[in-house]
Amino acid sequence: MKLSNVIRRTSAALAVGAMSLGLVTVAGGAAQAVASCTGDVSIYGTLSDGRLTYTQIEPNTGDRVKTLIGPGLGFTPKAMATLNFNTVLVTSTAGDLYRVDIQTNNTSLALAGVTKIWDGGWTFDKMVYDGAGHLYGTVEGQLHQYLVSQDKPSGSAHIGQHVVIDTGFVLKTLAAAGDDRIIASTSDGRLLSYKINGVNDWDRAVLKSSGWSAVDSLSSPGGGLYYGRTNGGMYWYHDADPTDADGSDIAYHPSDPVDASGWTQTLLSAYADNCAYVPPAPPHSVQGGTIYRSEVMNRARDWYNRNIQYSQTAYATDIEGDDTYRTDCSGFVSMAWHLTSSLTTRTLDNAATQISKADLRPGDALNSSSEGHAVLFAGWKDQDAGTFYYYSEGSPDSDMNYRSANAYSGTIDSHPASAYVALRYDKIA
Repeated sequence: MKLSNVIRRTSAALAVGAMSLGLVTVAGGAAQAVASCTGDVSIYGTLSDGRLTYTQIEPNTGDRVKTLIGPGLGFTPKAMATLNFNTVLVTSTAGDLYRVDIQTNNTSLALAGVTKIWDGGWTFDKMVYDGAGHLYGTVEGQLHQYLVSQDKPSGSAHIGQHVVIDTGFVLKTLAAAGDDRIIASTSDGRLLSYKINGVNDWDRAVLKSSGWSAVDSLSSPGGGLYYGRTNGGMYWYHDADPTDADGSDIAYHPSDPVDASGWTQTLLSAYADNCAYVPPAPPHSVQGGTIYRSEVMNRARDWYNRNIQYSQTAYATDIEGDDTYRTDCSGFVSMAWHLTSSLTTRTLDNAATQISKADLRPGDALNSSSEGHAVLFAGWKDQDAGTFYYYSEGSPDSDMNYRSANAYSGTIDSHPASAYVALRYDKIA
């Protein structure tokens, strides 16, 4: 079952003070993106004695601007999710849900109110808010989802439409990275990304296969900014494209942490709608030249949106209308890669290098010269399970397709998965 796509942004605009626009850049080529932030990053926390903390972090540099310590909450907190700049949801070890209203200025942190809005039943070990209307919680490996309809919810009238997304969410840390997007780390050191589409319908990719086992808390204000606490130190990271389910473009700052020590909070939670992902301006390659993955995917989507008719003899223009390519499966891949000519399934490897299927990234291809078919890899659906999305110029019966399959078993576009090899264009950036 799929949930319908609805706009869930709350109508009230929340004041974040007189803060200027912040831009975070990542060293690299022209295709890199920025995070647009409405001022400094806001992270709330609780100390072991139940007192509330508030920290501001400068998004461009990762420098901590200040930390304020406020009064105790009056109960033992268990999980926390920040709804907006001055509203935090916190559960207690007794399973109650509280709304904590906050007042802060440059020098002090105070509570405007602590209101129990749910009596019992909130037993989540982790809880996050995606900044776009959905509250998520995990308990015993289940991922739960609620719709939050008010900036200051007062109970079931404002936190409802509860569903269990699925089981199998056994995670060490959990953070909301954007609208129905979650990042998490596992005890074995992986960094995962999830896109929640609905009940029993979600995509999962492995951003990093190792190196995150020491992270015991993860927060994100959105925009591809991640903050991970390790051994009491807070480190910051920037994902140039948090929507591509690809961790190769995550920038680390190991020698320039937010703080090397001092982060002793039992809970940490970032204001998830603090920053937004700003896609880069689409780059333009030349035939046979270097091309960014984002452009490969834009070119592929253009043929899909135009539903270019399949033919082994006909030709169609690319997105810019400058070059033409044969409208069969390998001609489509040649077009997406912006090659100088339309190759065949027997000659695609002249422009590419074979890679492991496990290393596939958006813009790579799966090619079967024996079956005479090729598809363009569009991203992982569940990387652990081997399922992925792809574009293809299928056949005269179906023309352009966007489908999912398993890279290791079954069929891919009606051809055995075992017959395909993974190819990476030699000039892809």
